Amino acid sequence: MDRELVKKLADVLKNRKLPEEVRIMEVCGTHTAEFFRTGVKDLFPENLILIDGPGCPVCVTPNSYLDLVIEIAKKYNAILATFGDMIKVPSSYSSLAKEKADGMDIRIVYSPLDALRMAEENPDREIIFLSVGFETTAPAEAIIIMEAEKKGLTNFSILSCNKLTPPAVDALLSADEVRIDGFIIPGHVSTITGREPWNFIADKYGKPGVISGFEAHDLITGVLALLDLLEKREAVVTNEYKTAVREKGNPNALKIIDTVFEICPAEWRGLGEIPGSGLRIRDEYSRFDAKKKFPATPPPVKEHAGCRCGDLLRGIITPPECPLFDKVCSPENAVGPCMVSSEGPCSAYYKYWRR
Repeated sequence: MDRELVKKLADVLKNRKLPEEVRIMEVCGTHTAEFFRTGVKDLFPENLILIDGPGCPVCVTPNSYLDLVIEIAKKYNAILATFGDMIKVPSSYSSLAKEKADGMDIRIVYSPLDALRMAEENPDREIIFLSVGFETTAPAEAIIIMEAEKKGLTNFSILSCNKLTPPAVDALLSADEVRIDGFIIPGHVSTITGREPWNFIADKYGKPGVISGFEAHDLITGVLALLDLLEKREAVVTNEYKTAVREKGNPNALKIIDTVFEICPAEWRGLGEIPGSGLRIRDEYSRFDAKKKFPATPPPVKEHAGCRCGDLLRGIITPPECPLFDKVCSPENAVGPCMVSSEGPCSAYYKYWRR
């Protein structure tokens, strides 16, 4: 992108006059980090407020999931394959990092295929892949299940904690706990879902939304487009990320997801159980479902005293308003997942806001 064009866009945003306070929510964790990293947030007029939403998959994963993961691994002596961002996330009583230090076999992978290869290379061990993500990562995880079936693997399974983002935004708006005037809608998720599933924001709640990309010019363009819609009082959902997002999404990816997964209720940190917001493995592939393959009863769920990740993910507070932020809670000693994940609001504020 032409630097001069970015500078012109930045000047337009910086000098935008708003007659009253405007509160917009960015749902995507990557947007949270990029608004800070690119400096776009510093261009906001004083009365333009950016609210963090439930758009970080690691952050919205409840303690109960990791409690179950740890209990299964202990009971069945399984190898856990996980992305690195889950390692330091606290469970009710421990974390994968602590369990690994105590001897649990936990291995970091960089793609679901790494976990599949691990199963082939260790035929005498059970491999469980921790499948935590949104629509963006679900196709790859569906593919590895199909591949495991083709290869006839009997020692591979996944513990699914995959979630769908539109129902979470619907639940957030339905709760009506915090004023949100408009939305910056996730770009990566929308490459899979398309624009259409977000129409409810306008049709049901009378609010505008804009799908945005992640570069500085994308973010500025998205915010300006949203401010224009608010100024005109137009409740529509528009797509400003046309290079990657289609109206109906990626039909091939959606078909792959639907082949392996079915929609189910899911528990979200801060939002509770939301109907139709989860993806579970279909019965046809149940032999790859670690939850069914390895029955286990973890100890009662315990939340960490003082942690307000749940309130943060609902847009009720900002990270600095949490009493633990930059005191008890830091990336080196995270009390909650919002400080652990690179897409977490607390992590972004800690890295950029304190400067």
